[in-house]
Amino acid sequence: MLETMPPRSEAMLIFSLQSIIAILTVLLNLLVIISISHFRQLHTNTNLLVLSLAVTDFLVGLLQMPSEIILYQGCWLLGDFICIVNFFLSYLLVSVSVGNLVLISVDRYVAICDPMFYYTKVTLSRVQICICLCWVFSAVHSSWILRDFIKEQDSYNLCYGDCVVAVTYAQVAVDFVVTFLGPFLVITLLYIRVFVVAVSQARVMRSQIEAFTLQHSKTEKPKKSEIKAARTLGIVIFVFLLSSSPYYFFSFAAEINSISGTSVTVWLLYCNSCLNPLIYAFFYPWFRKSIKHIVTLQILKPESREANIL
Repeated sequence: MLETMPPRSEAMLIFSLQSIIAILTVLLNLLVIISISHFRQLHTNTNLLVLSLAVTDFLVGLLQMPSEIILYQGCWLLGDFICIVNFFLSYLLVSVSVGNLVLISVDRYVAICDPMFYYTKVTLSRVQICICLCWVFSAVHSSWILRDFIKEQDSYNLCYGDCVVAVTYAQVAVDFVVTFLGPFLVITLLYIRVFVVAVSQARVMRSQIEAFTLQHSKTEKPKKSEIKAARTLGIVIFVFLLSSSPYYFFSFAAEINSISGTSVTVWLLYCNSCLNPLIYAFFYPWFRKSIKHIVTLQILKPESREANIL
């Protein structure tokens, strides 16, 4: 029996690493949430989608990562109800993340490919409605996937205090198409179009830069910023697809479709929530400036909401 148990030093190392990742995920995404919510210059349609993604990543670090740490330590001891909630939140948050990435791709597509009508097509109210629909659809999808488990959760327990979900091939296939393959195709097609348009715009700008008047150069600045935002958010999407691929392909190809919280692929999927704010910090100067304001408590000063962050 002792030979099947992981060495104590190895278990402590994994526990420490998981705990550090969970804490960093919570803190970094909390910085993103505070930054976009507090500073008025950051109240844009695109940043509202980034805010929704940060809230999802924050909840992953706050709720899902600790539950995975508990599952790694041994059998589930928090009861059937919390087990159901745990897996529901797992499906929900992953589905919401995918939905947010699709919305971000659509936002960048309109901003780059149809900039003249961006602010008439992509309004604040429409973005808010799309975010709400994304959460509602994700909740319905997660409930459908777990409907059998919710009705008969005791039949899937392998030991006292176990927390394992068994799903059918049909449910796995639907989840694979809805939350991975379908969004992957949509995002890829949109970003191919964005890339083609961005390259053509860059060529035009280089060929005509000497002929631009001061007024024309000012009108091009927003386009440059939109392209830069598309590049950064494209990296976020690429990293998510890279980290989520093992989980979806493993679930789709598994002979026995039982989903346990101890899976390495689940942790790889969750670790993406820690990488997103690191990408923002590397590519977004406004995020680095806002972190400085937050850490130095300058956000507590009057009129700090109007600070020049961009």
